[in-house]
Amino acid sequence: MENRMSHKTYHRSKTVTVFFLCALVFAGLAARLFYLMVFQSEYYSMKARELHERERSIKAARGRIIDANGKILADNKTVCTVSVIHSQIKNADEVVAVLSDELGLSEEYIRKRVEKNSSIEKIKSNVDKATGDAIRAKALDGVKVDEDYKRYYPYGTLASKALGFTGGDNQGIIGLEVIYEEYLKGEAGTILTVTDAKGVEQDEEGEERVEPVSGRDLYVSLDINIQSYATQLALQTMETKEADRVSILVMNPQNGEILAMVDVPEFDLNNPYTLPNGMDASAFSEKKRQELLNAMWRNGCINDTYEPGSTFKIITAAAGLESGAVKTTDTFSCPGFIMVEDRKIRCHKVGGHGAEDFVQGTMNSCNPVFITVGLRIGVERFYSYFRQFGLLDKTGIDLPGEAGTIMHKMENIGPVELATISFGQSFQITPIQLATTAASIVNGGRRITPHFAVRAVTADGTDSRSFTYPVRNDVVSAETSETMRYILEQVVADGSGRNGAVEGFRVGGKTATSQTLPRGSGRYIASFLGFSPAEDPQVLALAIIHNPQGTYYGGQIAAPVVKQLFENILPYLEEM
Repeated sequence: MENRMSHKTYHRSKTVTVFFLCALVFAGLAARLFYLMVFQSEYYSMKARELHERERSIKAARGRIIDANGKILADNKTVCTVSVIHSQIKNADEVVAVLSDELGLSEEYIRKRVEKNSSIEKIKSNVDKATGDAIRAKALDGVKVDEDYKRYYPYGTLASKALGFTGGDNQGIIGLEVIYEEYLKGEAGTILTVTDAKGVEQDEEGEERVEPVSGRDLYVSLDINIQSYATQLALQTMETKEADRVSILVMNPQNGEILAMVDVPEFDLNNPYTLPNGMDASAFSEKKRQELLNAMWRNGCINDTYEPGSTFKIITAAAGLESGAVKTTDTFSCPGFIMVEDRKIRCHKVGGHGAEDFVQGTMNSCNPVFITVGLRIGVERFYSYFRQFGLLDKTGIDLPGEAGTIMHKMENIGPVELATISFGQSFQITPIQLATTAASIVNGGRRITPHFAVRAVTADGTDSRSFTYPVRNDVVSAETSETMRYILEQVVADGSGRNGAVEGFRVGGKTATSQTLPRGSGRYIASFLGFSPAEDPQVLALAIIHNPQGTYYGGQIAAPVVKQLFENILPYLEEM
C-alpha cells in the first residue's frame, strides 16, 4: 500500500513539473509574440511587403555635355527596355510571337527568357520608343515596357576622342564621359509593385515610384565652330598629303581651356563599336576586334608620344635665356654641321647659315645654334629646367590615359644626347604636353593646366559647381617670356614659319620636321605651333601631320594649316 501511494505521488509531482515548464514556455512565447506584434510590427510589416514587392529600376537621364556656345554635344534619346515576368504570362506563345516580330529577335531567344522562372527577365534594352509604345499598346500579360534613356551625339564623329561615349548601361567608357561620370550619371529611380504568393501583381495595390534624379549638365570650353573647322582642315590635309593621321590642338594659353581637339580619323559616337574602313567584325577574333576598337578610340593628342623636332627649340631657347647661357645678341657661325665628340650633326641647310645671331638662328631653325646653346646650359641645368617647365610630369588634362614624357635619365645623358635633345630628337612627348609647355612660356611664365570642363549644373539649375585647375607662376620670368614672344614672332614674320603668317594679325610660332624611328625609314612628322596675338597670346594652335607623302617639311605643309585655321577663327574670337 505504501509503495502504491509513493508511486502515485511521484507521478503527480512529475506532471506538475511538466505543466509548469510548459506554462513557462507558453508564457515566453506569448511575451515574444506580444513584443513582435506591438514593438516590431512596423519592421515585420515592411519585411512582409518587401517579400511581395517586385522592384524595377528607372534609369536617370544622363547630364548633357554642352559647348562654349550652349550647343549640345551629348544628349539623351528616350528609348524603352522590354522585360517579361514569367509568373504573370498567360499566353506564352502570343508573347513570343509578338516580341519576336516587334523586336526582330528569334523566337528561340525570346522563348528561353519567357520560360525562365525568375522575378523579371530583360528581353531587350535601347528599343526605339515607337516600338516600345507598339508593344505596350498590345497589353500583353507579363510583358513590361519601361522608358529608358540612350546617349545620343548630335554631331556624330565630331570631337569623338575628346567627348567619349557610354556603354549599354549608360556608363562612360572613354573621354569626358568617363572622367566626369560622377557628375553626369544621376541617380536611378525604382518602380515597386505588390504581388501575391505566386508572383502575380495585385492591381488594386497600385505601384510606388521613386523618381530618378537626372545627372548634371557639363559645360565645356570646347567650341563647336572651332572644332568643326579644325576637323575640316585636318581631314582635308590627311587626304591631300595621304597622311596616316592629323592632329590639331587649339587652346587658350592664358588659362588652359581647350577650344578644339582633333585627331583624325575619328569615329561615330553613335556607333562606337563599328570597326573603321568597313571592316567586317566577324572576320576577327574577339581579342583582335577589341585591339582594333582600342586603336580607333585612341586619342593621339594625349595618349601617344612623338619626337617633337624643332618645335622643342622653344623650350631650349627659353631655358637658354632664363639661365643666361645665351642672349639675343650672341653670334654663331653655322657651316652646315657641328661636331659633338666624334659625331657630325648636320643642319637642315646643307651649306649652312653662316654668321647669325641667336634671333636669326631661331628664325632659321638652325641645329648647330641650338646644340651650342644646349651644351652651354649643361645636363644638370637643362634637366632642372625640364622639371621647372613641367615636362617630366603629366599635364593633368581632364581626359583619361594621358601618356608621360619619355626622356633619358639624367645620368645617361652625354654630350651627344644633350645635343640631340636640344633640337627635339632622341626623346618623346605628347602633343598636349608640348602645347601646354609652349603656352606657359609665352603667357608670362605661368604653368597652366589644359582642360575642358568649366562647370557642372543640375537639371533645374539650382546648383552649379565651377571647376578650378592648378597654376604655377615660376616657369620663366616675365622678361624671358616677352623675349620669347618677340623671337617667335620674327620666326613667322620673316623666318622658317612665314607660311603661318596671317594678314592683319600678329602671329608667333615655330615649325618642325622630325623623322620617325627607325631613322632612314622615310617616315616624317611635320608640325607647326602658332599663337596670336604675338604680344599677348589668346589662342595657341598645334598642327601635327603624321607620315605625309611628298613634301614633308613642317614649314611648307603644317604652317599653312595653322594659317588657314587662324584666318578663320581669329576674327571669330575677336567678335566674342
